[in-house]
Amino acid sequence: MTSLQLFATSPKGTSKLLIRELEELGARRAKASTAGVAFRGHLELAYRACLWCRTANRVLLQLDRFPARTPQQLYAGIQATTWSQHVAPSGTLAVDLHSADSQIRHSRYGAQVVKDAIVDQLRAQYGTRPSVELKRPDVRVNVYLRNDIATLSLDLAGESLHRRGYREEGVPAPLKENLAAAVLLLADWPALAREGAPLIDPLCGSGTLLLEAALMAGDIAPGLQRDYYGVLGWLRHDARLWTALLEEAYQRRERGLSRIPPVYGYDVAPGAVRVALANVKRAGLARLVHVETCELAQTAPPSGLGAGLLVANPPYGERLGDEQTLQPLYRTVGQVIEERFSGWRAAILSANPRLRQAIGLPAKRSHALYNGPLPCQLQLLDTQRGAMGKPREAEAASDGAHMLANRLRKNLRHLRRWARRSGISCYRIYDTDLPEYALAVDLYQGDQRWAHVQEYQAPPTVHPARARERLRQALPIVAEILEIAPQQVFQKQRRRQRGRQQYPKLADRSCFHTVQEGPCRFLVNFTDHLDTGLFLDHRLTRDMLQRMARGQRFLNLFGYTGTATVHAAVGGARSTTTVDMSATYLDWARRNFELNRLDPQRHQLVKADCLAWLAQASHRVGERYGLIFLDPPTFSNSKRMSTDFDLQRDHPWLLRQTARLLAPDGILIFSTNRRKFKLDQAALAALAVEDISRATIPEDFARNPRVHHCWRLRQRRAARS
Repeated sequence: MTSLQLFATSPKGTSKLLIRELEELGARRAKASTAGVAFRGHLELAYRACLWCRTANRVLLQLDRFPARTPQQLYAGIQATTWSQHVAPSGTLAVDLHSADSQIRHSRYGAQVVKDAIVDQLRAQYGTRPSVELKRPDVRVNVYLRNDIATLSLDLAGESLHRRGYREEGVPAPLKENLAAAVLLLADWPALAREGAPLIDPLCGSGTLLLEAALMAGDIAPGLQRDYYGVLGWLRHDARLWTALLEEAYQRRERGLSRIPPVYGYDVAPGAVRVALANVKRAGLARLVHVETCELAQTAPPSGLGAGLLVANPPYGERLGDEQTLQPLYRTVGQVIEERFSGWRAAILSANPRLRQAIGLPAKRSHALYNGPLPCQLQLLDTQRGAMGKPREAEAASDGAHMLANRLRKNLRHLRRWARRSGISCYRIYDTDLPEYALAVDLYQGDQRWAHVQEYQAPPTVHPARARERLRQALPIVAEILEIAPQQVFQKQRRRQRGRQQYPKLADRSCFHTVQEGPCRFLVNFTDHLDTGLFLDHRLTRDMLQRMARGQRFLNLFGYTGTATVHAAVGGARSTTTVDMSATYLDWARRNFELNRLDPQRHQLVKADCLAWLAQASHRVGERYGLIFLDPPTFSNSKRMSTDFDLQRDHPWLLRQTARLLAPDGILIFSTNRRKFKLDQAALAALAVEDISRATIPEDFARNPRVHHCWRLRQRRAARS
């Protein structure tokens, strides 16, 4: 499957949100710019971006880049693309061209040149040419000229993705749907919705914020109701794939409708309420989103509702009324929040700083956004009455800490019985079970008991101070529930790594502790590295290797601390070879070997770049193994390697090269913790591949079945003969 260069445009100020959306869909190498996000992926990812991205405007498939200093160069560059692969001679097309810092300054003229180049090529080939259709063409071509370099793309969305399909009417100055989605994401609405918290918009207008909130809460694809996409008339459109993705989205919608919490909208204008109700009905949410006429000053939470999110987009004084007229409205917003929504979260979007000040409540956080060309601020307000005294958030946090303690206690009660029956002394007891406490907690037991706590980095929507407060509460709770001293709780932060970032060494205390796993003993370190030296989620995989290893020559590539090798050796492997580039980890592996009294003559440690070692070993006579374990990093750009390594990109070569080292009937176990990894089976036709992931997920990781993927591979018999 071909990897495509893609670009998603979005409103200014939302690129970080869009990156997160795209990465959740499986995007690789996502990189933000002022206009959007560049990323790579397959056609399925491009389709998913069109269907599921809430903050994007368009999804562009890059076809070419070339110099275009003159109209002639632009014409020639466009003709270098074979257009018969994209648009039918009898079809329709439109061209969008944007120019910045280039000799071709006139966008309409440049678009005319592009159109001529396309239709001239097709006319010469077929004797007919596509016609121009500006609104909904079969194919929309996008050209971005910057510094006399043209980037040629196809617009897979066809028209802006903010057009969801549920709005047919509007009121003056509507909020675009993708900007409304950005507001809700920054206000942490998805997390609140999962907890069942309500949402109220006291100035709902045509209901955009209400509908976007309901779509998010119900796991409903924002593009599900659109009847037009730019891909539908594209000649390379994969209709079967598109239909499958639509069917998946419909199924998710059916499951998600029941999870939508109470969503209420109010507006003083009966006309706006009628429009909002019509939009709600078109969105299929008539029984789930409540809208009624109500003056702002009378707005209050319906009885029986707990605290939730109040969100509003009041008029700015730009197009609707003037500033003096709007001052009382903003003051009323502040009064209503303080008097009736104390303890709620409140998010107000406005483009007028003086009007924002009229609200009278301090902002805990603010985010710069743009509503079209208008610079705006989204303010997340302190809703405590008088904005003084003990914050309600502290009370909520205390409630959250109580919930965390209960969850830890419940998990430990269940897992402790399982661990005792299974003879397991090190296991995971908590893994982001509660969204507010994004932690993984592992219990290690040897001559003492220790807790290893990994904090997942909070998203941009969570203020760092709040994240720190939650962690501060969590650590003593972990110590209390596990009945250990606070100094036996070790905490790390696991951040999302992008591009060339890698985790550095955290300390150099060299303090090791001994733990038991089945018949094997291992050294773990809780301070010096992000990981402890023993990956608990691979416990069943190591046990499987131990059972398969008897009488075999065993190879462990990217061997880390040699724990898989120890299991293979204890299981009766005839000999083992462990390859890793890190002297630190190889020394750690050596100490694990000594701890388990392995014969160094039979169990070899090799310091080498695994990729280079593989390339050389596959040509050496007799370098064959009955059992190989391959657990490579997701990405590496170490200076000690001859080239950078990207697992998703490079795994076909890696697996084929490793499989060449298999003895007849040898087995290769391949594992990765990259959650969105997709195995390219078409590139591995010479191998028999069996997905054994489910069988390798231990009980203590069952809450997160995507913690790793694992396959068993063999050479096909035809290839071995």
